[in-house]
Amino acid sequence: MHGDPSWFCMNYTHVSQSDMAVLMEEAIQIAWDYLELTGEVEDAEVCSRVLLYHVESMIRQGVRSRLLLSNRAIRKYMEYKVTRDLKLAI
Repeated sequence: MHGDPSWFCMNYTHVSQSDMAVLMEEAIQIAWDYLELTGEVEDAEVCSRVLLYHVESMIRQGVRSRLLLSNRAIRKYMEYKVTRDLKLAI
């Protein structure tokens, strides 16, 4: 059953909107919890916007792994902070 590619398509390509909302919420919460725990959240509104933007973009591209979504969103937020800090230093 798992060797058949149609099994993958049946289980992962027809995901409901409510499932997408839950996936997005869980991925953002994982990223938020990590960033908050490590003291990286300086401006909660900016952080939430960056996380939402990147998680939503990746979901639209077909990414469905909560951990992959959250890890990439964390990386994007950290990159945003470095870029912002560099711009402020100039």
